[in-house]
Amino acid sequence: MLKERLIEIFVELGIRIQNLPEEEQIRWKREAEIHNKWFTEDNVERALEGIVFMLRKDNLEKWLTAYNLPSSNNKKVGVVMAGNIPAVGFHDMLCVLLSGHTLLAKLSSDDSILIKKIAALLISIEPGLENRIQFVERLNAVDALIATGSDNTAKHFEYYFSKVPSIIRRNRVSVSVLTGKETKEELFALGSDMLQYFGLGCRNVSKIFIPKEMTLNHIYEAIEPWKKVADAVKYGNNYDYNRSIFLLKSILHLDNGFLLAIETEELVSAIAVFYYEKYNSIEDVKQRLKEQEEKIQCVVAKDGVIEKSVPFGAAQQPYPWDYADRVDTMKFLLTI
Repeated sequence: MLKERLIEIFVELGIRIQNLPEEEQIRWKREAEIHNKWFTEDNVERALEGIVFMLRKDNLEKWLTAYNLPSSNNKKVGVVMAGNIPAVGFHDMLCVLLSGHTLLAKLSSDDSILIKKIAALLISIEPGLENRIQFVERLNAVDALIATGSDNTAKHFEYYFSKVPSIIRRNRVSVSVLTGKETKEELFALGSDMLQYFGLGCRNVSKIFIPKEMTLNHIYEAIEPWKKVADAVKYGNNYDYNRSIFLLKSILHLDNGFLLAIETEELVSAIAVFYYEKYNSIEDVKQRLKEQEEKIQCVVAKDGVIEKSVPFGAAQQPYPWDYADRVDTMKFLLTI
């Protein structure tokens, strides 16, 4: 299938997702939330908006200019999809289909609704793709593997699929670097990077670097409108639990009523908790980021502060060329 036709198909998919009839939109959101309480209607809507953004014609054309897409391929690519945020496995599905391969998708039990609905919509646009999209329980015979999971599951994937080409992703988190000169609007947008999807995504900011003279007051003030996250039962329960643990163990922390903060050099924080670390100079931060680059998915900062950083509020709206773990999935698929 020609590149131009593939772009047309996926642009049309984005248009149809954006223009789903209201009843269908409600059905998608409700089914997803019934299946997984973390997938609130707002979060499903945000995830679908992210897919629509990714499938804009200008984004697809810019992305695919770098690749020579074959008219067909004969490989079966197994994809073990994560389930931490709604439809998080879509980008891998997109890459496999654009590269001409057959997708064998092992869905997460936490996210088994939305990907199937998106696939059905795609097949209605191009029925010829039906034979190239398979949802399976086991990946017994694949020519290549893309798997997303924890550090522990990664070891199992490496063992069981040691004889096939693979991309195996591990735990990652995202961080933000502040200078103290951010506007209230930028800090509010940082709240989105921290709390959208309740902080469950690898692109969610879990750690903030701040100048040594800066306090968290301005951050807490700017993100106050995000207090609505505590209305979600599962998030609220995690906030209450972590707050109780900190109090019982006399762990020094800050608390604004819905988000806890601890000063530490660690990266990976719990739900409803973020870490912060004070720095003396930007050069010190850059060195810290370099030391931890295998654990960091993206960095959120003002333009020019950190090379290849993401603007405030954009962490959860990646472009199609913003590959997970910075591994070029399309290049991998086109060379297996």
